[in-house]
Amino acid sequence: MTPFPVGIIGCGLMGSACAVRLKAAGIAVTGYDIDPAKAAALGGTPAASIADIARRSRTVVLAVFNTEQVENAVDALLAALPARPEGSPLGGEAPPLTAICVSTCDPDRIAALAARIPAARLRFVEMPVSGTSDQTARGDALGLVGGDPAAADAVKDVLDAICPRRHHLGAAGNGGRAKLAINLILGINRAALAEGLVFAERMGLPLTPFLAVARDSAAYSQIMDVKGDKMIAGDFTPHGKIAQTLKDFSLMLEVAGKLGQQLPLASTYTGIVEGCMQAGEAELDNAAVIREIRRRQ
Repeated sequence: MTPFPVGIIGCGLMGSACAVRLKAAGIAVTGYDIDPAKAAALGGTPAASIADIARRSRTVVLAVFNTEQVENAVDALLAALPARPEGSPLGGEAPPLTAICVSTCDPDRIAALAARIPAARLRFVEMPVSGTSDQTARGDALGLVGGDPAAADAVKDVLDAICPRRHHLGAAGNGGRAKLAINLILGINRAALAEGLVFAERMGLPLTPFLAVARDSAAYSQIMDVKGDKMIAGDFTPHGKIAQTLKDFSLMLEVAGKLGQQLPLASTYTGIVEGCMQAGEAELDNAAVIREIRRRQ
């Protein structure tokens, strides 16, 4: 068990869920966020900066919004590392710091980032998480690991705490590639569920009994369990925000464009999510796509 707190950079939904898992495993955490209140909410003593995280921790979880923020955080960690021996509890002989990236990112840029990081100073483990922040906090999410297996094994206690279930997919970038393809399937399932519920509702079927029937049918998908009740209740407390979904699907379309591949269903879903954004629903749970389906009469 690591004797030092695990640093968390980005204390939003996913960063907070990772903190819940780590603290439940008896691992102390310290958080940094541009919103100090979010870092304070994790418990422990909030870090004043990314450099402060680098001085206090040997393992850091990157749970920021996008690829650019991951790159900036890694560069800030690297810039801070030479100062670690001065006044640091880790001492001059400390092993390299390990950064675990749980954000959904551009896989090619993550591969390039991992290739340029000096491993003697900073080890990089890619582990985007398949699952909502709520699923992550419960230990039900799936970790999609990419990069050096030895680096991942060195922080096995942290990975075990965050994602008891995970797969190693090879080189850095492959975790993100798998995450994008999985999120594409999930998003389209989410849209299909929303459209089916609205269709059933317009035909006069009560939605709660209908959802129970749908769960028992050949149409079943896990998304019915995760989002069905939220859609019916209109409970859009975020476990995964509309704005994050648009970011992910825009990235999917960008990557597909480089490959010369059309994604017709992803394009349609992106349009639905953009409708939610235009309606001011950016911060709502992505189950709110049912609102945009209802608006399309």
